[in-house]
Amino acid sequence: MLRILHQIFRTGLVTEPLPTEVEREIVEIGARLEENIRKKFYRSLTIREVDAGSCNGCELEIHAMNNAVYNCERFGIHFTASPRFADMLLVTGPVSVNMEIALKRTYAATPNPKIVVAVGDCACDGGIFGESYASLGRISNVIPVDAHISGCPPTAVDLLLGILRAIGE
Repeated sequence: MLRILHQIFRTGLVTEPLPTEVEREIVEIGARLEENIRKKFYRSLTIREVDAGSCNGCELEIHAMNNAVYNCERFGIHFTASPRFADMLLVTGPVSVNMEIALKRTYAATPNPKIVVAVGDCACDGGIFGESYASLGRISNVIPVDAHISGCPPTAVDLLLGILRAIGE
């Protein structure tokens, strides 16, 4: 334990700040997000992320949006493990046959009014997987979708903009 602490103190901070123009863009988007979230969700937007069968590229960007660099929590966005507390579902990947029932149950457990956002090309239109014996294709083939965020994978900034569009700027 002491060896690990010594290593941490010796190494110091290793994260680099974002380029100035990217930081400015995030702060601008974040201010608009925070204003809309305060109006419509009374201070915080709670999101449940669902992987319906993706390659995990979109999940990495969602995690990046929530890390110390982008820090979406400063704008009032929080993630939850339970759909029963969620205002929004972020769904990634094409829906695999094995995830169809789980996705429908998650959608049913989310309280009204529910917002569903398809994240990534696979969720929006099936992407490179399309429809096959193992894939049902796009998310809208299984549950209703309110907004789409395209990209393979979409960047953290694209995700923040997509969430802003989804809640109705």
